[in-house]
Amino acid sequence: MKSQCTTGENRRISRWEHEEVLDAVEARINQQPERMATRRNTVEHPFGTLKLWMGYTHFQTRTLEHVSAEMSLHVLAYNLKRMIKMMGIPALLEAVQA
Repeated sequence: MKSQCTTGENRRISRWEHEEVLDAVEARINQQPERMATRRNTVEHPFGTLKLWMGYTHFQTRTLEHVSAEMSLHVLAYNLKRMIKMMGIPALLEAVQA
């Protein structure tokens, strides 16, 4: 089969050191594809909303530490807006003070 794959003497295949984790996730998804549909309905919407708020652009900061802080602020704002919509401002302030 080597002659069908390469004309060279050696064939190198490189993989990420944690590639088996991705393989396991893909196998799990293939076993239960309906779970991916559930994820799309529940998890993907907040990320789409956050991307919309960010203007579909890149993060404004650099380095993992700063990007993590920026994302945390976006998530905090998203959660606060949801709680205000669900509970109202007076009830939310009361819950925060408790």
